[in-house]
Amino acid sequence: MGDHDADRRFAAEATIEPDHITRARAHALELGAAPVSAPVGAQIAVIAAVSNALNIVEIGTGAGVSGLWLLHGSPRATLTTIDNEPEHLAVARGAFADAKIPAARARFITGRASDVLPRMNEASYDIVLVDADPAGVMDYVEHALRLVRVGGTVLVPRVLGGGAVADPVRRDAITTAYRTLIHETQASPAVIGALSIVGEGLLQLTTVPDRTS
Repeated sequence: MGDHDADRRFAAEATIEPDHITRARAHALELGAAPVSAPVGAQIAVIAAVSNALNIVEIGTGAGVSGLWLLHGSPRATLTTIDNEPEHLAVARGAFADAKIPAARARFITGRASDVLPRMNEASYDIVLVDADPAGVMDYVEHALRLVRVGGTVLVPRVLGGGAVADPVRRDAITTAYRTLIHETQASPAVIGALSIVGEGLLQLTTVPDRTS
């Protein structure tokens, strides 16, 4: 095992996940809706906490694991979560009820993100998490950057593609999209970006004021 693998294993073992999220994770695995890892969940919870996030959008509900982590970090926030799988949303609703999250704190939208996002108000959210169909990641992140306020943050888990992004031989469409997303956002003056390699990877993009004006 290499040093990086040992570090990731240690981080995974050291992360303590709240019981209600662990239960949601078990339901997610039964459903086949792969949840974010606990280390990535802990990172997004910290970002939600330090952002004092009050309005959060999640693109890709799954079984509710990432949404629960976000609200764990910012329990006063209202989460709008979008998924085109009614079964996923039903399981997530159950997980949120199990966590005793007030109904007013979570808004579940059934539909394709590509249809829902254009109708949402721009510059109105503190955090947008993008964890949907990888084939649409570039479009989803573009929408997400429009939706967050100045100083808001876009989060993209799984951005390392299971190790594929770091392999120069891999040039399939999804790997190329993730690689392009990382390179373009790191070079953009419109955001401050950071790439975490803990867990399955997490790209963090915080928008900044227009520096040309």
